Amino acid sequence: MKDDDPEAIDPAELAAIDPTGGLDDLLIFGNPETRRRFLKQVGATGAAITLGPSLMGLGSAAAAESPATASGTAVTPAKITLKINGKEQALEIDPRTTLLDALREHLHLTGSKKGCDHGQCGACTVLVNGRRINSCLSLALVHEGDEITTIEGLANGDQLHPVQAAFLEHDGFQCGYCTPGQICSAVACINEGHAKSDSDIREWMSGNLCRCGAYPNIVAAVKEAQGKTT
Repeated sequence: MKDDDPEAIDPAELAAIDPTGGLDDLLIFGNPETRRRFLKQVGATGAAITLGPSLMGLGSAAAAESPATASGTAVTPAKITLKINGKEQALEIDPRTTLLDALREHLHLTGSKKGCDHGQCGACTVLVNGRRINSCLSLALVHEGDEITTIEGLANGDQLHPVQAAFLEHDGFQCGYCTPGQICSAVACINEGHAKSDSDIREWMSGNLCRCGAYPNIVAAVKEAQGKTT
């Protein structure tokens, strides 16, 4: 069938617009006004897609500024006092500060290491009221009034803690990055009564990872220290 309408759509063009062929009857054999309206809609849509980003540049810039404005909202610092290694430390910190960042960035107690920062490696382990915790997962302000012990507070002056001495004797470390967390965890493990066998030590120290693979020496060190601290 021949269509004399100058705005009629060529079948090849229609196939490109509508591969399913669902518009055939409407556009090729239908009302010319319908075809014109459809063509205008397709043209307008194409222009919006092509020119939209440049025409809306100002709006995009404003939108881009919104997150910065939101993130720039002032946070009132929190004044807290932490008891760390037997000494009280007054701090004024962002209330979102983790205990690990308070120790390292504000008090310069860098023995506790930032490893994964997700509580999975144990390098940041410290003792809070005698219990081991991952300090990267705990907010500093919730520990006001607690007894916090880091690797720096285990030795008695020049006299090493038995666990520290055992790690040295058994070469329970290689690069040493995980060692502060390993030692703090081992102290708690022994105090908990979970260091009476090799299998217990492996199980209860499993939250502290050693990428150097010094596990046999760590187990030997914890086992020896267990006999000297109980």
